[in-house]
Amino acid sequence: MMNQNNTRGFRQKALICALCGVVFYVLMLIVTLAHLESMTGHVPFDMRPTGYDAKDAAELLSALGDSGRRYYLTRQVPLDMVYPALLGLTLVFTLQWLGRGYISAGLLRVGVIVAISAAACDYAENTGIVVMILNWPTLSHHLVTATSIASVLKAVLTTFAVLFVLFAAGWRLRPHSAEFGT
Repeated sequence: MMNQNNTRGFRQKALICALCGVVFYVLMLIVTLAHLESMTGHVPFDMRPTGYDAKDAAELLSALGDSGRRYYLTRQVPLDMVYPALLGLTLVFTLQWLGRGYISAGLLRVGVIVAISAAACDYAENTGIVVMILNWPTLSHHLVTATSIASVLKAVLTTFAVLFVLFAAGWRLRPHSAEFGT
């Protein structure tokens, strides 16, 4: 089993990242994303876990207008360039805190890779959104498809990473004497 000081360090890092992540998420949810949706009547790209097609993207980008696209680039995107790292770190540190010494190193590694991959997909999504906005009114179908796929993968991988955390928490709290997966 892992020593108490290392476990406490992971717990503290997880809680700090989680607190910061919640602040950024709430700010995006109730300020920037809400503003974008209210000004267009369309759900912003960031909030479409099932993706979108070129028609949907064109409708949103057109409805945003110049000021909305500028707002997306200068308000929403900067917040969403910090949030994926905070969420990823929260998940990784939480897995390290809850899983080390309780689940196999290989399974723990998979959970960490999934959490990091979710953050990477969020960054790919953000990059695609920025390129779409900067190139508007020219809209590449390939770019929209790639950005939409990144949005879907972000949602799926984030869900799996959270499930890994819940599994680690459940396994740690379960009365047992052997490490899982060894």
